[in-house]
Amino acid sequence: MWQVSYRSAKRIAVFVVGATVVLIGTVLLVLPGPGLLVIFLGLSILAGEFLWARAWLNRLRSGAAHAARRARRWRFWRRDRGRDAAGTPPDEGA
Repeated sequence: MWQVSYRSAKRIAVFVVGATVVLIGTVLLVLPGPGLLVIFLGLSILAGEFLWARAWLNRLRSGAAHAARRARRWRFWRRDRGRDAAGTPPDEGA
């Protein structure tokens, strides 16, 4: 009847496991839990076999790196806000 090669069976198994992990991650976005981390894990599983998942994973990685850079800049902006050109904070009593 059906002859499934090892490669086909592996692709099906990777797809089922990876898709399940991604779906659990999407549920965890609205429930308490590490939703984005679980989605990242699911895409990592899928990226081992599928090019489209590897492209999504690369896009997610570059987006996370961009968000991290913006967060660092915002942190330094908040820290340095209110300082003069020499870097000293303004006098409160003046």
